[in-house]
Amino acid sequence: MKAATEGAKGYRRLIPSLTALVESEAVARLSSFTLAANELGVTQAAVSRQVKFLEESLRVRLFHRLHRSIKLTNEGEALYLVVAESMQRIAGAFDRLASGTEEQELVLATTAAFSHFRVLPKLQALRLLEPQLKLRLTTQMFTADLRHNDVDIAVRYGNGKWRDGTSSPLFDEEVFPVCSPAWLQANGSPPSLADLAKAALIESDSTSEGWMGWEAWFQSAGLRPPKLHYALRCSLYTDAIQAALQGQGIALGWHRLLGDLLDSGQLMRVPGASVKVGDAYFVVIPHGRTITPTTRSVIDWLRGETPAFA
Repeated sequence: MKAATEGAKGYRRLIPSLTALVESEAVARLSSFTLAANELGVTQAAVSRQVKFLEESLRVRLFHRLHRSIKLTNEGEALYLVVAESMQRIAGAFDRLASGTEEQELVLATTAAFSHFRVLPKLQALRLLEPQLKLRLTTQMFTADLRHNDVDIAVRYGNGKWRDGTSSPLFDEEVFPVCSPAWLQANGSPPSLADLAKAALIESDSTSEGWMGWEAWFQSAGLRPPKLHYALRCSLYTDAIQAALQGQGIALGWHRLLGDLLDSGQLMRVPGASVKVGDAYFVVIPHGRTITPTTRSVIDWLRGETPAFA
């Protein structure tokens, strides 16, 4: 009992204010004193005082106060990572104790295309692997700062360099034309890239993830066509692939997404060029999130290192 009391005194001596830590974490996560104050239900001035008190106690500057924004200093980033992870673990413990169950909800953020073509068809395998897991899927059209979102794991396409989390590679990617068997039978395979450029192409709008469109694909394949003929343009890649399945033309096929449709014969690869892209898919763990055994299991499932997700 005495040792516990001395330990508590030691924590209070080393940590000047838990309130200041909580409020500084909110400022760092939201990149705003105003948003942090709104979330915490206090005034902006109160949050500023707590952060200033913490900086004075530590004798370091935690934030760069810019004209219309704030940015963490190196010291602030180091403290934020530790505090955010600790608060996440405490919140997780409270949630489990309050619910009286060992079930865990995990929030997985992906693009709609990755969720539709890669995650949902293999979901039963995850159910068998983690029967207690409650999964919440959230789709993101564009890359959103993970510090402002309730996300445990994000899947992103790009170069793997993001400031809001720690990334590790999932797999690379290859892009080639695809169409339905009916379309290929009715129209035949374009004999050259120039002929392909004149075919009924289905395009989808690119996103900030950097997905390749037809024009960029042709350039990477070695052709700069003067003008492309689009039979259909879609905002979503999922719609473009659905149109291809219905025999409306040729879409760009991302191999890691369309593996099941290609294996089943619902889509066919149009003979000819294929482009290996420089970017890849990554799994991103937001700063402050602990990689639990369940998290690791989900990552292995995403990567294809478990049965029924190769």
